[in-house]
Amino acid sequence: MMSLKMPRTMRWLEPGLLGVLAVTVAVLSFTLGGYGLLVLTLIALTTTVCSGLNILIGLSGQISFGHVAFYAIGAYVSAIMTMAGVPLPLAMVAAALSTAVVGALLAIPAVRVSGPYLAMVTIAFGFIIHHGLIEWRSVTGGSNGLAGVPMPGTGPLPGDTGLALMAGALMIISMVFFHRLVGSGWGRAIRSVKATEIAARSLGFNPVQTKTLAFALSALFAGVAGSLLSPLMMFINPDSFPFTQSILFVLAVIVGGAGTVFGPLLGAVLIVLVPELLSGMAEMRLLLFSGVLLAVLWIAPTGVLGVLQARFARPVKVFPQTAPDHERLASFLTREDSDTGLAVDSIGIRFGGVQAADEISFTATPGTVTSIIGPNGAGKTTVLNMISGFYAPDTGRISLTTELAGLPAWKIARAGIARTYQTTQLFTGLTVMENLLAAMQRGHLGDCWRKPRKQQVALAMDLLALVGYRGSVTTPAEALPHVDRRLVEIARALALAPAVLLLDEPAAGLSRADTDRVTELLRTIAGYGIAVILVEHDMTMVMSVSDRILVLDSGRPIAWGEPEEVRANPDVVRAYLGSTDYQAPPRPQPWDGSRDATLFVKDLVIDYGAAPVVNGVSLVVNPGELIAILGANGAGKSSILQAIAGLHPASGGSVVLNNESIETLDASRIAGRGLALVPEGRQVFPELSVRDNLLMGAYTRTDRSNLDQEVEQVLARFPRLRDRIDSPAGLLSGGEQQMVAIGRGLMAKPAILLLDEPSLGLAPAMVAELYDALAALRDEGVTLLLVDQMANLALQVADRAYVLETGRVVHSGSAEDLRNDPDLEAAYLGENVA
Repeated sequence: MMSLKMPRTMRWLEPGLLGVLAVTVAVLSFTLGGYGLLVLTLIALTTTVCSGLNILIGLSGQISFGHVAFYAIGAYVSAIMTMAGVPLPLAMVAAALSTAVVGALLAIPAVRVSGPYLAMVTIAFGFIIHHGLIEWRSVTGGSNGLAGVPMPGTGPLPGDTGLALMAGALMIISMVFFHRLVGSGWGRAIRSVKATEIAARSLGFNPVQTKTLAFALSALFAGVAGSLLSPLMMFINPDSFPFTQSILFVLAVIVGGAGTVFGPLLGAVLIVLVPELLSGMAEMRLLLFSGVLLAVLWIAPTGVLGVLQARFARPVKVFPQTAPDHERLASFLTREDSDTGLAVDSIGIRFGGVQAADEISFTATPGTVTSIIGPNGAGKTTVLNMISGFYAPDTGRISLTTELAGLPAWKIARAGIARTYQTTQLFTGLTVMENLLAAMQRGHLGDCWRKPRKQQVALAMDLLALVGYRGSVTTPAEALPHVDRRLVEIARALALAPAVLLLDEPAAGLSRADTDRVTELLRTIAGYGIAVILVEHDMTMVMSVSDRILVLDSGRPIAWGEPEEVRANPDVVRAYLGSTDYQAPPRPQPWDGSRDATLFVKDLVIDYGAAPVVNGVSLVVNPGELIAILGANGAGKSSILQAIAGLHPASGGSVVLNNESIETLDASRIAGRGLALVPEGRQVFPELSVRDNLLMGAYTRTDRSNLDQEVEQVLARFPRLRDRIDSPAGLLSGGEQQMVAIGRGLMAKPAILLLDEPSLGLAPAMVAELYDALAALRDEGVTLLLVDQMANLALQVADRAYVLETGRVVHSGSAEDLRNDPDLEAAYLGENVA
């Protein structure tokens, strides 16, 4: 059967090249002599160290600047034991095991940090070992080191030839091991955690376990290479292992090509052989060597072999069948331990002073679809995160045959709960097939050497056929279009054979036709006895596929029942359209200003690499008007504001601000032309004071003479900010931060102010205060374009409004005409479901 773990050319090429390399090393070991043989041996030992480091950098995504310490430990263990009369092979085994144990222990602090902090941990480890070798004089000889390390007897062969052969054998073994590791269960587990730790945990992988394994294996190869260095040199001391050697090891892996089998060899040749070839250039040698390294990294930033492999290695395309084997899938997906389904009882969680979820209860029985809906900030994804173990609930119980609340995500995944994400979390660097095979391991490392079994590959093909994926299974996950990413992520979650499947906005970014196909898929999945829990903003999909619906608002349940019952619930209508208890101040006189548009948007199209989320939208904002853009979650409202502000490029259409086309300008240039965005979530600068946040709003202005006076005007508009003017903005309440964000926008003296969900997450009293301020700005002639989930509130202050549904304008007109339009409710709650 054809291998699905790598391009076929690479599958056949690498073992053949390894065989040629082994023969070449053997021939050179017998033909070279003296200094040439020493260089060959050093290249082989360096390649062995770098192959181990390649596991860490290329597969695990971690970096170590302390690998020379493992090299030194292996050398000292070997030297001490051989000087005591222990045979070299036993000393090599001891060196390998001791460094593997030390590597696993180092992983304990190392896996809890990343980036520069991980580098600092490994650098500190290297210095500890270096100074330990100096201070432990009774064993290591201190600064003087150990002299007289015996060269092993190799029968009729000269000692240096025997060591070269042993070093060459270690090099070949390390490269063969890496070749087999990449496509094995161990390799998939390590690579999955590297690609996205969040998704790996939701498939049952324990990141601490995989990272510790990578550290231990990497240290083992460094140690066993070091065990041959001491008899090769016959003398070692701490200065034999400088810190710069660790940097060279890392450079060798990166320059050669991290994640490739032969990258460490190429890098080792570069860092060992090139300096020797330049040895006659005295002081210029290091300068030229550094220049060569910089040139290679500039030309090939992913390494020499990384660039070549990406350019010339083409996978053989393999496609799943059009229809799955339903009998085989039923046998795989049916679980006998989940008859009762998932029970969620009164769970709640608080973040600081905010009660994100409270008293959430529902059941999801096998074979049904349970939807969780609600406006933005209602706590839907928070509930999924508690169920899947990414948050531990403060109160309540979650049970699926056993109690799950408080368990880590990887244990909950192994208990039978799988999930997808709002933004797809496929394992980049792995193919479509490898993504599914990784999930089938159910969090276990598997066998280091075993290839995927035929039945696993067949099941993966069935799952891809089930979800409707029609692409090649050898395509890298990062190369998939948006729709296929969604489908493959669902297939990967099913590969865990879950009892419960959590889906977080699976239809986001899909066309209507694709959404309808996903709807049918959910019914099919439930038909296999899986309890499906759906969070989705597409109300047409929710109302058509759900057996039961839970509605949340501000973290609390407000309705639970069948779709028709929920849709008719007045509390649900108020949650989506906004309570009308508060009445915003009306405009004293109907707006009757200039029709010379400040902002004109024509046929705007926006996509995120998938079906358009905004398709053919046109709108006009006249000077002094307050225009509202309304629609359900996911309708494309915020995307329009981001495109107008230059934060996301439009795929088509035009945006004209003050008679100048701005659709091709970047955000900074658009801001300089008089457009200010108050973004969703406020996004104040938390470490800066309120005053500094306000002054940042005037950054693009050329006239800055009266800034203090303008800050005072903002404080007069929002009096509660006066006492907090010198406080860090990050310490303010959500409503106060929203005031800061609006004040910051006003400091730009914009031609038009864009407000994205200003009421999101605010208490009713704060919402009233905020809308009073917006009404005052409107009456003062400030031009406003408002997006807010609370449609009734927005229509109270707006002059005109546009209503979106699935990225298109379905209604527009005066705010007064739209307030009691039943079609507005349909746009939010999907009442047009057939």
